[in-house]
Amino acid sequence: MKYSQRANAISPFFAMAFSEKAARLTAQGKHVIKLNIGEPDFGAPPEVLLAMQGLATTATMPYTSALGLPALRSAIADFYQSAHQIDIDPRRVVVTAGASAALLLLAAAFVDEGDNVIMADPSYPCNRQFIKGFGGKVQLVATQADSRFQLNLALLKQHWQSGTRGLMLATPSNPTGTAVAPEELAAMCEFARSKGAWRMVDEIYLNLHHGDAGSRPKSALAFDDDAFVINSFSKYFGMTGWRLGWCVVPEQAVDVMERLAQNYYICPSTLAQKAALQCFTPSSLAVCESRRATLIARKKLVLIGLSKCGLPVPVQPDGAFYVYIDVSSTGLSAMNFCERVLQEVYVALTPGNDFGEYQGDQYVRLSFASAEAELEEGLARLAQFMQRLMS
Repeated sequence: MKYSQRANAISPFFAMAFSEKAARLTAQGKHVIKLNIGEPDFGAPPEVLLAMQGLATTATMPYTSALGLPALRSAIADFYQSAHQIDIDPRRVVVTAGASAALLLLAAAFVDEGDNVIMADPSYPCNRQFIKGFGGKVQLVATQADSRFQLNLALLKQHWQSGTRGLMLATPSNPTGTAVAPEELAAMCEFARSKGAWRMVDEIYLNLHHGDAGSRPKSALAFDDDAFVINSFSKYFGMTGWRLGWCVVPEQAVDVMERLAQNYYICPSTLAQKAALQCFTPSSLAVCESRRATLIARKKLVLIGLSKCGLPVPVQPDGAFYVYIDVSSTGLSAMNFCERVLQEVYVALTPGNDFGEYQGDQYVRLSFASAEAELEEGLARLAQFMQRLMS
């Protein structure tokens, strides 16, 4: 059987590969601590679950508009006003089948053969695959701890090319949990706009910031109204398996997004969309804020535990639920470290090779989206592993 060049060239997603290995060990009766996947253990807010239960008895569940339910698009627009003080026309909100579908639409809409797109190394691996899938060239710009593993204006100017057509940013970022300072984000968006390039900003973790409730970070839309901003119900609302996301696009791009969505996946899940309306009630938002506070407490627990293990985290996260651990002092590559930790103490982590090429084999991502008891047990096992390794 002959596969396409695209299929043959695509890289494996190591986070999922380690999940499969962990599942095999679990099937053998091993208690595996799964700290490799960015999946909150909370699940959807209670009102969302109640809504889903009621909807499950509905006999018909017709297609919605390819852009999503009008009521949900309006609710998302209202959320930007209440959470970020940004006025958005609901027409600009495109509800998608997960944030991945939003990435698919944007790549399909703006990437032509040979187009150069800049993004940080490290960054979420699937972003690269969407660009490459439509014939684009991914330009990974190496970042380090001194820039919080994020692009900045100086790096952007240094690496900009004549063929650069787009800029992809994520704040806070997966895998590092680090955010771009608002003034730096504004400067990068303005620079890219001055060059005629589109700007895509992944804000999936924007509402999982680690500040107090009154200091929400700014969306890129606060200073770049023509940016394409992606978000999701998966992280802040705990709805990973529901496969529901959205993007906010400029007015002139709405019709193109609609045509692409109609052809690529018809529409997002009607059932998930109707239940998701309950995400924006005062009760559900209070639940999500409480869970955000829990994640901040978990971060502190993890950072203390890793420090005791002798596993440094060069940059503390200020959003999301990840820490990016430097394992170079162990003498093991990231892949070897993750393999041995999984096989010897049954803790699943993700090697940095997933997220880029520059120093990827030096770092390991840990997700603290798991319950506190699991985190404590996982840290205890890592301490045992490190003690044996370094003795």
